[in-house]
Amino acid sequence: MIKSVFGALALGMLLAATPAPAALKVLATSADWAALATELGGDKVDVYAATTAFQDVHRVDAKPSLVARARNADLIVATGAELEVGWLPVLLQESGNARVQPGSNGYFEAARQVRLLEVPASVDRSMGDIHPDGNPHLQLDPRNIATVARALSARLALLDAANAAFYVARGNDFQQRWQQAQLRWEKMAAPLKGVGVVVMHRDQSYLIQWLGLREIAAMEPKPGVPPSSSFLATLVSKLAQDPPKMILRNAYNDSKATDWLAERVHAPVVMLPFSVGGTAGARDLFGLFDDTLNRLLEPLK
Repeated sequence: MIKSVFGALALGMLLAATPAPAALKVLATSADWAALATELGGDKVDVYAATTAFQDVHRVDAKPSLVARARNADLIVATGAELEVGWLPVLLQESGNARVQPGSNGYFEAARQVRLLEVPASVDRSMGDIHPDGNPHLQLDPRNIATVARALSARLALLDAANAAFYVARGNDFQQRWQQAQLRWEKMAAPLKGVGVVVMHRDQSYLIQWLGLREIAAMEPKPGVPPSSSFLATLVSKLAQDPPKMILRNAYNDSKATDWLAERVHAPVVMLPFSVGGTAGARDLFGLFDDTLNRLLEPLK
């Protein structure tokens, strides 16, 4: 009896002293991909987002703290399609981490999993901030999220084979919950079909296509080019002939230009979270779409 008690105690001490399997370290370039990796990986992943919803992901500094994260990462989850071209290549090079370089299993691009919108026939700098592979702002169509989730779940299982069954189960559970939510969102969004909107940057294209909104105009004369006073005056005249129901801006956008236009065309500005964390209601991917739709529907009430 005493031997069995001591044996049990010794086994317990041995198990307590044995380190738990290290979580897979994931560095995501946006809060959306960080949220998706967390949904799929649970406690088997240690996820860090390189940016927040209040940053323009086009323009980010490859700070030493981010280099350190990349150096220790097992997986980089990026949007791709050159969205992070201004900083991610520098970050990867400075990290010296062979596991997460493009072409390796530790490097994952969401844009490679879906069909992108607005792929240009040709590109030159006079066209503004045009992405040669197409519009990279794919996260605001939930159908894209589902497709990316399937591929990312498979990648996690590949990198952490010991927990492959766990990732498969998490992935299946996410798909079921996401499909149910998508049906609810599409029913909820029915009144938005055909509603005219003005956008700032062409980063709402996937949302507009999914919901059947009608984009009347963009406030930028060319993608990434701030509007001049003469362009805005022309825009006001154009919108007088075809008034929008609302003007959309993202959480990270400055409000001055949209507020100026709203006063002149008598349409409300609707601030959207755009990414997870952009508003108090957008705490995760499900909240991102719930809050986005609630905000879009408000002017129609």
